[in-house]
Amino acid sequence: MESFFRMILLLFCFILIVRVPELLAARDECQPKKCNHHTIRFPFRLKGQQQPEKCSYPGFGLSCTEKNQTVLELSQHVKFFVKRIDYRAQRIHLYAPQGCLARQLPNDLSASPFQEDNRYTFGLEINPQEYIIFNCSGEGQMTDRYEDFEIPCLSIPRFQVLAVPSYYGAVSLLNCTRTSLTISVTEAFKDMLHNRKMDVHLSWSKPNCNICEVEGRKCRLKKNGNITEDETECYGRSKKQRDRPKKLLATGITLGSCLLGIILFARYRVHHSYKAEKEGQLKIEIFLENYKALKPSRYSYADIKRITDQFKDKLGEGAYGTVFKGRLSNDVLVAVKVLNNFRATAEEFINEVGSMCRIHHVNVTRLIGFCADGNKRALVYEYMPNESLEKFIFVAKDKDHFLSWEKLQDIAMGIAKGIEYLHQGCDQQILHFDIKPHNILLDHNFNPKISDFGLAKLCSKEQSAVSMTAARGTIGYIAPEVLSRNFGKASYKSDVYSFGMLLLEMVGGRKNIDVTVESTSQVYFPEWVYNCLDKGEEFGIRIDSERDAKIARKLTIVGLWCIQWYPTDRPSMKAVVQMLEAEVDSLTVPPNPFGHGDGVQTTSVKIPRKTINRELEVIFE
Repeated sequence: MESFFRMILLLFCFILIVRVPELLAARDECQPKKCNHHTIRFPFRLKGQQQPEKCSYPGFGLSCTEKNQTVLELSQHVKFFVKRIDYRAQRIHLYAPQGCLARQLPNDLSASPFQEDNRYTFGLEINPQEYIIFNCSGEGQMTDRYEDFEIPCLSIPRFQVLAVPSYYGAVSLLNCTRTSLTISVTEAFKDMLHNRKMDVHLSWSKPNCNICEVEGRKCRLKKNGNITEDETECYGRSKKQRDRPKKLLATGITLGSCLLGIILFARYRVHHSYKAEKEGQLKIEIFLENYKALKPSRYSYADIKRITDQFKDKLGEGAYGTVFKGRLSNDVLVAVKVLNNFRATAEEFINEVGSMCRIHHVNVTRLIGFCADGNKRALVYEYMPNESLEKFIFVAKDKDHFLSWEKLQDIAMGIAKGIEYLHQGCDQQILHFDIKPHNILLDHNFNPKISDFGLAKLCSKEQSAVSMTAARGTIGYIAPEVLSRNFGKASYKSDVYSFGMLLLEMVGGRKNIDVTVESTSQVYFPEWVYNCLDKGEEFGIRIDSERDAKIARKLTIVGLWCIQWYPTDRPSMKAVVQMLEAEVDSLTVPPNPFGHGDGVQTTSVKIPRKTINRELEVIFE
């Protein structure tokens, strides 16, 4: 928790460092002001706001009305509303308030810092033009030549006011009197004079802040020494420099959020793992308390290290743990399986100990003791000097490792009797779910012993199927119904299927999922074995005598019966033992579950198949 708060503090400091320039910028004495949606900054200033002289330019005063309208005064009596200010182009867009525009048109812009923006006069003359004012009354009618000169807002019925350009000279209008009043306006203001236009664009050339605007920096007057009052300077950071802290801030927040998420997720996983580990340890302690009557030996982790001489002699390694050779105090050799904390759960440990404590059979490895010391767990078995069956059957072509066919038959018989004992010999039925050569150990006389009960399940003998939340076992040995409900429900027949695959591997001398074979017809191993049996071909390993051939054929027939697709088509392990004890001539070749292989008609003995109820009672986990 302390490291978590330390990380939060570092993130806060990073954000604070990134924000420092912006905080310092807030102290700028020429900070822009706001009126409506307009930003008022140099060369403009908002009247009534106290700012240093360098923050504005004479003649650029703006007012903000009670209605939040921005007003520019060109002279004492001439006021316009501001529509838009373009600081970069140095122009302002004005529009006239309601009323008579003629009364407030500027006589001359020369006193103002603004001039008419020629970008909006389309090349027209922008020099001021003098207009003479005429008063016209009575019934007299103006000629078409002078209709455009009327000032609508100053005219009333039977009394018109005209503004006539001075370049017309001394003109005489019927019923009109020339006044001494003149107005000097540009061409653009002429449109406002006659109410044909309600807005105008003005621009300014001094002060010039174009460079500052292009760079995205601020502008102000220089007020040092002999510098002229029109001279400006740029200050502050450019837009690129201002954007950099924002980008850094955004990056920092993103990285900080990701880091925070990772920390929270890691803490959750650690907490979850710690909680699961504690629950697992509690479950194990409750289990061991209940199984005290079976009197298994319990060792501390220090005892395990002493027995294995600090894990000196490694015998093998699997998915759920590593096996070391050890020696008890009475010089009895043992095999110690140290469970992997990340893969082996409390359930696997309880399955193994709970199953092994119930078993007392010559063909099942004997559990001598166990270790459950916190999260350190280990199992202590009797030592098997010849290791596993896998070491011998997959090197069948090697004379130094090849077991005789009689020995293979004895091994098959021992495994079958061991599985039969698990299914029927214990108080509760034990389903192994991981029968394979690697889990068949051989003692000094090559007697087989079934090991590794991590995936085992206990159930009542009266019930024949088990419901599982997920498939369990090793690919190549898993029964079809364990993978798909289309073939039925998982039961003791699933162990029969795995045993059948083991028998076929013993006969064929290779793994059933080996794709490095010479012929593509051998890729699906069980079908290849069936075709070899059907055609009377050899399986590619040594068969020196007729007796050997009969043993190989017997093991093959039994194996093929065991791997029938549907559980109810497979024999029980008791029937398997009887088949292994019988003569090969009395055995019936099972129906071909694979069709006709490569298109060759089989000569297998076909037996009538009676309708079998495939529904088995389910045992829930």
